[in-house]
Order: sequence, then structure tokens, then C-alpha cells
Amino acid sequence: MRTRTWITLSLIIVLALVSGWIALPGSAFDFAGIRASHPIREGLDLQGGLQVVLEARPVEGQTLDHDTMEGTRSTLERRVNGLGVSEPFIQTRGNDQIIVELPGVADPQEAVRLLQQTALLEIIDPEGQYLPPGTIVNTTLGSAADRQAALSGATPVASPVASPLAATPIAGTLVAATPVAGESPPDGPTYQTIISGSDLKTAYVTTGNTGVAQVVGFELQNDAAGKFFQYTSSHLGEPMSIVVDKQVISSPRINGAISSRGIIEGVPPSEVANMVIQLKAGALGVPLEVVQSQTVGPSLGQDSLQRSLLAGIIGLSIVALFMILYYRLPGAVSVLALLVYTAIIFAIFKLLPVTLTLAGIAGFILSIGMAVDANVLIFSRTKEEIRNGRSMTQSIESGFNHAWPSIRDSNITTMITTFILYLFGSYTGTSIITGFALTLFIGVAVSMFTAIIVTRTFLRVIVAAGLTNQRWWFGSIVRPTAQPAVAGS
Repeated sequence: MRTRTWITLSLIIVLALVSGWIALPGSAFDFAGIRASHPIREGLDLQGGLQVVLEARPVEGQTLDHDTMEGTRSTLERRVNGLGVSEPFIQTRGNDQIIVELPGVADPQEAVRLLQQTALLEIIDPEGQYLPPGTIVNTTLGSAADRQAALSGATPVASPVASPLAATPIAGTLVAATPVAGESPPDGPTYQTIISGSDLKTAYVTTGNTGVAQVVGFELQNDAAGKFFQYTSSHLGEPMSIVVDKQVISSPRINGAISSRGIIEGVPPSEVANMVIQLKAGALGVPLEVVQSQTVGPSLGQDSLQRSLLAGIIGLSIVALFMILYYRLPGAVSVLALLVYTAIIFAIFKLLPVTLTLAGIAGFILSIGMAVDANVLIFSRTKEEIRNGRSMTQSIESGFNHAWPSIRDSNITTMITTFILYLFGSYTGTSIITGFALTLFIGVAVSMFTAIIVTRTFLRVIVAAGLTNQRWWFGSIVRPTAQPAVAGS
């Protein structure tokens, strides 16, 4: 038992030191830029920014479904990434709304204009070459610079020619390529647009010629079928490119002439549904209207953060003082375990990463209280065992063993509740709920580890090392045993 305890203590110390190093603020003691690459990510309410609620307003003849809204959300996400916003939150809410949160956005008016524009879907002739996903192109329906200007509401400015993205096409498959961050739209060749989003009737997931693998199926409007058949029949074996907002999303190869219906084979199974979503959203081009918009100033967020941290420090100090005065040595050990807990939590927040909001900080502080609650159950039982005259080792083990079922059941029910809250917040697009639920879930999971493993190991080491044999240090004295009465004659 002693060997196992010392090994566990060594692992806890290593974990605490590594977690503390990751959680350490600032840039001191940073090696190989590891900590710099994992900063604390602040949400909208902490660093300020823009929150917009967009509502789809379909025109006559358009119908909304989940795929259409999800495709519109994907289009908005690509546009927002072009703004350079860190940790944007873009999520559908209900059947016709999309919530967009842009922390730290520099120009809220430009961002709103960008979000309101409908997607422009095109299928273009890449002139026999393979254009990897992410490539920015000019088409006969307008240049990339003009499209960007239309999205941002700015005057188009000529941009230098950007180097093309490198990718090697593989027969029957699509090779993805990641666009270069900040790449300017090229002033290179202008590609012929064969059909646009208005020519696409619908898109769907279907099975291919083998009847097993899923492929992307699509159907064209009657007036577009003729020209698409003419193009595909004369370009067999060559690629064509699907473009949204002048950015290539796929370049499938033409294996047969297509009239009003066709399929796109070779798409990885994990990307089939996503391509259908993007095609449907581009085909409909659903107009979006801003129904709610608010700008959060960074000074307000920082003030709220400072007040929240001050309240948390005061509250935790009072709790720590109570634990030490009432439970004495175990109370001091629990405070040390809470410091380990805090280091682990912040390391997890940085590594995942978790975007911290005020609600998320509240969930974290609440989980600390639950960790203390677990120690209270353990120490109360330990004191009772000591009063009954059992040895220190027996009392500590009995205290943990008897308290564990209650701690386990209460924490698991809390984690189930936070999971439901997270799903509910994700469905309704309420980031304040998801942030609270996520940090509380992580906090409760880690608190069980620190309460049962860390605190227990520390107490075992103290007793095994013989650092104290005084029961007073455990907040208890031996209950006197009643003497039997002797009857006189």
C-alpha cells in the first residue's frame, strides 16, 4: 500500500506541475511556444464584440428545411473566417434563425453587411485543370474582388495575383486543400460559369451505381438541363469546379453526360451530407434579415470579469478558512487539493480549448463548491470513525469508502443535467447556457478526481510518514467509553 501511495503521489505532483505550467498566465517560462499557442479564449461578454440574430425570409416559392439553414450557416462561417475573428460562435436556432457572435470584431457594420448577403453558387469550367477546395477564383459572373466588395459594402480594389494552392488530383476522389490564411483574390484567369445557384433545383444524398456507397445527387431546372448536357458531354474525363462566393468547395471529375439529373461520386463519405447542405443553401440563396443586433464593449466585459474574479476569490477564501478551522489538517489538505484542481481545470480550458464567458466562470466556481462539498462528506465520516476509537488509517479509509457512493451519485446526476443543458443550449443557440454547462461538466468530473484521489493520497502520505498521530489535528477526540456499573450488595 505504501509503495502504491508514493507512486500515486509522484504522478499527482507531475500532473500538478505540468497543469500549473500550462495554466500560468503571461509568456514567462514558455518553451517552444506551447503555452503561447494555447491561450485562454475569451467569449463575447469578456472581450466585447458583436451579437447578431439573423432570420431567414424566403421569397415566394422557396421552402426552408434543416439542410438549407445548415448550409446557410456554413456559408456564414466561411465569410466570418475571412474577417479574422477569433472563436466566432455561429449556430442555428429553431427552424429559421441563425445566431452569430463575433468576439473582438473591429467593424460591426461591415460584419452585419457581410452576414446579410445571400450565397452565390456557381459551377464553372476550370479549363481542364483541377482546382483544389479553398482556391479563390474569378468567374464570368464577377471577379472575386467584386464579390468581396459586395459582401463588405466596400469599393473593389485590384489585388495582386496570388499563388495557386498546390494539390494533386487522384482519379475518382477529391483531394482537399486548405486555403492560405489572408490570401488575396487573384487577378488571374476568368473561368466560365456554366450554371449558377438559380439553375439548381435541389440536392440530396443517394446511392451510387454500386448501390452501396452514398453519393451527392442533384437536379437541375428545365432551362439549365440543355446547356449543362452540352458542356458535360463535351468535357468527359475532365474536372468541373463547384464554387460558393468565389471559393472552390469541390472539383469532381465528369464521368458521363448529365442532363437534368446527376450524381457526384468520389466524395468522402464524411463529406457527402455537408456538400448536399452547401448545394441546397447556394441554390436557394435565402435572404437573411437582422432581427436583433447588439454590440458589447470590452470595458464592460472586463469590468464584469474583474468583479466576478474578486467575488470568487473572496468566497473561496472564506470557504478555505472554514475548512481549515473546522476540519484542521484535512481541511488544509483539501485546500491544497483545490489548488491542484484549479491548475488542472485551467489547463483543460486552454488545451480543448474552452471559450470562457461570465456564465462559464460561474459554472467553474460552482464546481469548486461541489468539490468542497465532497470533502465535507468525507471528513465528517472520518471524524466519526476517529471518535469511535478506530485508528487513523482505518478512519481515513472508512471515511472515503462510505462517502464515495453519495459523491458518485450526486456528481453523476449533476453531469447528466449539464449534458442536457448543453444540448438544449446548442439547439436554441444560447451560448450562455452551453458555456455554463460545459465548464460545470468539466469541473465536476475533475472535482471527483481531486476529492477522491488527490485528497486521499495526501492524507495517506501524512499518516504513513508519521507526521502526526494527534487526533486533534483531525478535528476529533476519542469518545469516552462508558464504564459498566457495579451493583452493591
